[in-house]
Amino acid sequence: MEIEKEIKLPKFKNQYQKILANITFTSNWIVSKYCLNLKPYKISLQQYNILRILRAQYPKPATVNLLIGRMLDKSSNASRLVEKLRLKKLVERAVSADDRRSVNVAITQKGLDLLIDLDKCEDKCIKELKNLSIKEIEQLNALLDKLRN
Repeated sequence: MEIEKEIKLPKFKNQYQKILANITFTSNWIVSKYCLNLKPYKISLQQYNILRILRAQYPKPATVNLLIGRMLDKSSNASRLVEKLRLKKLVERAVSADDRRSVNVAITQKGLDLLIDLDKCEDKCIKELKNLSIKEIEQLNALLDKLRN
């Protein structure tokens, strides 16, 4: 559906204003779909992002600074997210032997097992994008990358 109909706005001032609204609206639409699929697991999108970063590092731990650098949502508080995941026994935290100011975070087996189920949530979200061809997805990715440059 066209963005004008979605937000009930008859006309945008220009195409730049329209793209800003369209990207913001679409981003929120995707995030809400993701969150809905993650809700039964009592895990946030940001916590899922941390777990995925840690799985990519596995079996090596990651520092909180590494997590911050790789997170999709740069405004998230990585330390707070790690603590919530630790309380759920999905990650372990330990002071670095090399640098006592640094904290290493590692995913647990419970966290790895949960990610198998959470990956199915991502598959559900990907199905929402199937109305675009692979060529269109590649083009959209290229345009979004170009926009950030």
